[in-house]
Amino acid sequence: MACFAGNGFSFPLGQKTYVMGILNVTPDSFLDGGRYFTPEKAAAHAQEMEAAGADLIDIGAQSTRPGHTPRSAEEELSVLQTMLPAVRRAVSLPLSVDTFFPEVARYALANGVSVVNDVSGVPSSEMAAVVRAFGAGWVLTHTGGADASTPALYPKGVLESVRAFFGTALEFAGGQGISREQLCLDPGFGFGKSADDDLTLLRGLSAVKSPDCALLAALSCKRMVARASGTAEADRLCGTIAADTLAIAGGADMIRVHHVKEAVAAAKFTDAALLRGGS
Repeated sequence: MACFAGNGFSFPLGQKTYVMGILNVTPDSFLDGGRYFTPEKAAAHAQEMEAAGADLIDIGAQSTRPGHTPRSAEEELSVLQTMLPAVRRAVSLPLSVDTFFPEVARYALANGVSVVNDVSGVPSSEMAAVVRAFGAGWVLTHTGGADASTPALYPKGVLESVRAFFGTALEFAGGQGISREQLCLDPGFGFGKSADDDLTLLRGLSAVKSPDCALLAALSCKRMVARASGTAEADRLCGTIAADTLAIAGGADMIRVHHVKEAVAAAKFTDAALLRGGS
C-alpha cells in the first residue's frame, strides 16, 4: 500500500484524509500573525489542534503572505529555537517545519520534527541532503517560479505546469536518494497563481495527481476563497471548507488548515461520502 512516511511517521494513502494543522509562530502571517508568538501560546494551540483531531502540525517561522518581509535563515532559526522545544513537548503528533532553508530544516529534524514543508518551488540538492540524512518526509510545492504576490504566466495552462513540475520534482528527488513514500506534492494554491488559476487547479486537481504519491492541498483562508465566495477577507472559513471538500474529492490525501475542528469534521464526511477507506 502506498503511504507518506519517514522519520517516525507513516500515513497510508487512500484510507482517510489527513489534516495538517497550521501553527504560525510569526508576528506577520496573514490570518494569525502574532497570536501564538510565545512558547506557551504556541504549545497551547498545538495541544488544541491535537485534541481537535489533527494528524500533523506544521510549524512555521516565516510568513508567506503576499507582501511579507522575508526573514533570513538566522532569524527563522532563532524563532524556532525558542518555540519548537515547547511545542514538541506539548504534543505527541508528528511535526512538520514550514521552511525553505536547509539549515533551518536540519535544526528542526534534529529536534523532533518529521517532515520538511518546502515552499521554495525549487527543490535543491542541499535540502535533499538534509531530508535524506534524517529519512524525513518532504513536501514539494509548485510556485510557477514566482512568489505569492506575483502570478506567473502559464503558456500551456496551470494544470500542465503543475503536472510537469511534479514529474520533474519526483525525478529529481529520486535521483537524490529520496524514496517516493517520503514525498508529498503540493500544487501551491496561492503561490504564483491568480484566483482564476487557483480555481482551474482546484477543478482539475485529479489530473495532476501522481500515482502512489501523497497530494497536499493548502487552501485554508487563501485570497481566492474570499474572492470566489464573495465574503470578507476575514470571513473565509465556510469557503475554505467548501474548497477542502472539493480538493478531497479531487484526490487530495492531506489538507493544511487553520481551523482543525471544522476541517476534521468536513474531511470525515467527505471520506464517508466517497467511501474512502471502505467507509
